[in-house]
Amino acid sequence: MPVTRGTFDVTIESEPVFSDESGIKLTRNIVRKEFSGGMNGSSEAQMVAAHTATPGSAGYVAIEHFTGSVDDRSGSLVLQHHGLMDKGEATLTVTIIPDSGTGELAGISGSIEIDQDNGKHSYVLEYER
Repeated sequence: MPVTRGTFDVTIESEPVFSDESGIKLTRNIVRKEFSGGMNGSSEAQMVAAHTATPGSAGYVAIEHFTGSVDDRSGSLVLQHHGLMDKGEATLTVTIIPDSGTGELAGISGSIEIDQDNGKHSYVLEYER
C-alpha cells in the first residue's frame, strides 16, 4: 500500500455554541487546511463537536473535501473524521469515503493519521488506487 507524508496549515472558523444543556455544549466549526508534501492542495471541513462537563472528554465528527493532488495525481476526495477524547486520551480515525475520489484520484481508498507537535500539523496517508 503506498504511503505519502507531509504537513498542513489549519485555520478554524468557530461558530457560536448551538446547544448548551446539562453541561454538554455542541459546536460547529469550519476547518480549512493547506497541504504540502505528498498531498498538495486545500480542503474545507464542516465539524460538529460535543464538549462534556468532564475536563478532557469530548468528541467530534467532520466531513472534509480535499482538492489537489496525491503523489502528483490530481483530483479530489472526501475524508470522514471520528475523534474522541476520554479524560485526555485521544483517538482519531480519518478515512477516505469510498467512491469519493474524482479525476486521477477516482477509486482511491485509505486512511490518514494526523499528528500535532508544538502547533505543527503533519499527516501520513496510506492509500490504494
